[in-house]
Amino acid sequence: MKDMNNKKTQNAWAFYDWANSVYPLVITTAIFPIFFNAVTTEKVNGVAVSDKVTWFGREFVNTEIYSYIIAASLIVVSILSPVLSGIADYSGKKKVFMKMFCYLGSISCALLYFFNKEHLELSFMALFFASIGYWNSIVFYNAFLPEVAKPEDQDKLSAKGYSLGYIGSVILLVLILGIVMGISDSFTRYSFIIVGIWWLGFAQITFRRLPENNNGRKSEGKLWKKGFQELKQVQKQVSGLKGLRRYLFAFFVFSMAVQTIMTMAQFFGMKEVFSWSEASVGGMGMFPVLMVKETGLSTAQLIIAIILVQLIAIPGAVVFSSGSKRFGNVTMLAIALLSWIAVCIFAFAIVDTPLEFYIAAGWIGFMMGGTQSLSRSTYSKMLPDTKDTASFFSYYDVLEKIGMVIGMLAFGYIEGVTGSMRNSVLSLIVFFALGLVLLLMVPRKGSIASQST
Repeated sequence: MKDMNNKKTQNAWAFYDWANSVYPLVITTAIFPIFFNAVTTEKVNGVAVSDKVTWFGREFVNTEIYSYIIAASLIVVSILSPVLSGIADYSGKKKVFMKMFCYLGSISCALLYFFNKEHLELSFMALFFASIGYWNSIVFYNAFLPEVAKPEDQDKLSAKGYSLGYIGSVILLVLILGIVMGISDSFTRYSFIIVGIWWLGFAQITFRRLPENNNGRKSEGKLWKKGFQELKQVQKQVSGLKGLRRYLFAFFVFSMAVQTIMTMAQFFGMKEVFSWSEASVGGMGMFPVLMVKETGLSTAQLIIAIILVQLIAIPGAVVFSSGSKRFGNVTMLAIALLSWIAVCIFAFAIVDTPLEFYIAAGWIGFMMGGTQSLSRSTYSKMLPDTKDTASFFSYYDVLEKIGMVIGMLAFGYIEGVTGSMRNSVLSLIVFFALGLVLLLMVPRKGSIASQST
């Protein structure tokens, strides 16, 4: 492959993380969730009295229906991704599909400007398609990793991509916050347009350098039929590789928790964290002072926690990439899962104040950087010598999305039934623990895994 280990191509590949990471930070983590919670929560004299919304005639908790919409988008991704990746591998059109979903996602982000509680069914369509665009573009983006870097360089390049994403997204978030706080809160809606422009604009750097058809494939015959045949061929290969098969199974289970906690952690801060303020009974002077318990982090506190997560994720990605060289990928991932279990227990049993939430946020950030980066590069290094990288990565991404669907549905359902998001954290502990057990069953010797990990 002519672009293998070409530094300019590798840098351009990694730069797509810079372009697209504003979506998971601004849209799914920071600005939009705060905006969504504000416009869908009924308040009286500044005090929240109801977080219920009506959607197609049924009443839901606002964060419950939010999790369902994201889950539905991921189901669509899981259906489309395998077939489209098969077509992309057969026809050599990975870059074309990556562009198509990048444009869908970025334009949909901009359309969130029109989000309106009174037209919730229509408003959720922009969120739905933004999610589809983002996750499907990532399928084809990841598929380029084994084409632009040798196995021994993939951990480092994967970590570089995530690090660029964390840095770029924080820069844009701080810029948006500066404008919102310095000029007007009404600017919030315009931030969604800026995200779309940033994503689409910086993606052009990646598209300019990535190869059009690195394997010289030609489009002939019925593409849908050929796509299914390509997918069937890859499925047969995956079934015959014990190490790869077991790793995918473990990844599927722990992804249920990793992606869910990264998507819903900010809502936990809004609903399950408390602070105390002074209030005088009857006014001032001789009257006694009471401490009043206030629910939820302030917007400023929540943003600080989110930025903390992004910044600490950078050393997390670097540390885990370096550790994999000494201890192996599977061992480092096992350490990460143990730490995830610990932070979930901490969140469920202890986190109650802003300081405790900040501790959990820093902890999550470090593990997020390491887990995301190493999960991707571990899978890439386990792949056999193949030209069907999009189809192989569709397995990886589909399992991640199906796992996230299960995690999001479990998280939202438990909150809806019990009335507490804190109880939903228990499901994440179960997913992490089971994922750890399955990961430890991945063989280190006598299989493709032994050559990679």
